[in-house]
Amino acid sequence: MPSVRQIARRIRSVENTAKITKAMSMIAASKLRRTQDAATKGRSYAENMAQMVSNVMSQIDYESGSQPLAEEREIKSIGLILITPDRGLTGGLNSNVLRATGDFIGTQSAPVKIVASGKKGRDYSRRNNIEIINEFLGIGDRPSSDDTEPVSAAMMESFENGGVDSVFVAYAKFVNTTSQTPVIDQLIPVVPVDLAVSNNAGYIFEPDANAVLSQLLPRYFQTVVHQAILEANASEQSARMVAMNQATDNANAMVDDLTLVMNKLRQETITKDLLDIVGGVSAVEG
Repeated sequence: MPSVRQIARRIRSVENTAKITKAMSMIAASKLRRTQDAATKGRSYAENMAQMVSNVMSQIDYESGSQPLAEEREIKSIGLILITPDRGLTGGLNSNVLRATGDFIGTQSAPVKIVASGKKGRDYSRRNNIEIINEFLGIGDRPSSDDTEPVSAAMMESFENGGVDSVFVAYAKFVNTTSQTPVIDQLIPVVPVDLAVSNNAGYIFEPDANAVLSQLLPRYFQTVVHQAILEANASEQSARMVAMNQATDNANAMVDDLTLVMNKLRQETITKDLLDIVGGVSAVEG
């Protein structure tokens, strides 16, 4: 049985931990507002660009080999852009994304090569002996398109050089504060989205449709990767905020339990001392 002093020391230690987790939760909440706003605004842009790309692709007949990003080829190797946080303390976020990644890799008949954005994805690839094309760490909470462009450029270069024949991206999509969904989307070959009748607009191409599409598809690829990183950042901050709130609540509950145990132990000590005094007085009087 620990002493009262040991329990009191333990209570102080847990209280200090609760202060740290509370501060981390507040920092994550502050960052969440910015990252959520960036992800929400970027999502609208990415969706509109997907509609435009699909619209253009549906209205032209491009020649074989003229649009390599839109054409299927024999799959000898698969590229995966794995987007994860650099740090932990995010509850089950990292394990969920990495589990989905492992399931995806396990179902592929061709070897998978990774472009890792984030330490957790990099470390996962190393542990599982997965070839890493390139790694990008410390991109930050509010990346610009210039910050994320090297990630897409690394995979694009591998695709153009024949290192990979199709490209996917794995990340945690931000749904709301308490929900983040692991997502694995195909990026190359580009798959047109279903267009509503109202969105099936006509275009006048200058100089020609193939030239426009050749410039549009790489930009679309970069935009989708950038949006995935924004989604992953928002998911990271929301998961960390929730995890640190839970840790703070657990620490406070532990303090209450330890305080109860300490009070009981203190009361038992006082009762024992009183019984010793009463017994001594009775012995003297007897």
